[in-house]
Amino acid sequence: MAEIKIAGIMRAGVYSPNHVGNDAAILNLVAEQLRKRGYEVRIYSEEQLKAGKVTESIVLNMCRERESIEILQAMEDNGALVINSGYGIENCIRERMTRILIGSNIPYPESLIVNTNEVVRNALVQKHFDRCWIKRGDTHPLHQEDVSYCRNPQETQEVLQEYFLRGIKRAVICRHLPGDLIKFYGVTGTDFFYWFYPFETHSSKDGDTTTRPDLDETHLKKICQGAADTLDVRVYGGECIVSPDNTINIIDFNDWPSFAPCRNEAAPHIARAVMGEIKKFNSTKLR
Repeated sequence: MAEIKIAGIMRAGVYSPNHVGNDAAILNLVAEQLRKRGYEVRIYSEEQLKAGKVTESIVLNMCRERESIEILQAMEDNGALVINSGYGIENCIRERMTRILIGSNIPYPESLIVNTNEVVRNALVQKHFDRCWIKRGDTHPLHQEDVSYCRNPQETQEVLQEYFLRGIKRAVICRHLPGDLIKFYGVTGTDFFYWFYPFETHSSKDGDTTTRPDLDETHLKKICQGAADTLDVRVYGGECIVSPDNTINIIDFNDWPSFAPCRNEAAPHIARAVMGEIKKFNSTKLR
């Protein structure tokens, strides 16, 4: 088995705000699981990927930089096995993700996709977008300020102007959904699915106090896995809002998150999913 060589590519630190150690930990744990099963795994940085140092035909990665994504896509087009797919990673960029999920009827908040120099106040009033969230649309989030809660259309207009002054050209404005926040993690091709309420006080991301409903876990998993399949992401996580009437909406979806609350449980499942994909990959090459 040692002849099977795998590259593991760490996420650049700028795309791991407050999670550099956690992101490194999950990839290293998966690498160790694969080494125990006889695979040879070498860890690289995104800089090494961009420098052409990665020559393996099987690549596990947590990449987010635009140049890295393009390299991964080219590797896939040339026959490499890449997990997560470079195309899937690109699909998780906010504007693209919003268009895909809404267009595929995955439950997701009503949203406006705008240029940050637009005047949007009247449109928000007409659509009754009172409380809402502005989210950077052109790349994966780099800072906490790339996702902003706004209490009314005037504040939304002002925050959008701040995005423009920061050099952000595109944004997604999502209607605020009252309810309970849930974080989730999953691995396609396995039975691993982990979710939890991050707030014990039954409050949502903006601090609203809510009445926690009885959650249909099967339905939650179906929605989240449906989003993963639609976006072409095998190792995933994100956030949902569960409304008081038990309606579930995805509000955030991430390609290969840190799995911080469940990484020891998740790592063996990710490794098994990778081995399954390698088996299919090798059988395809032998045809």
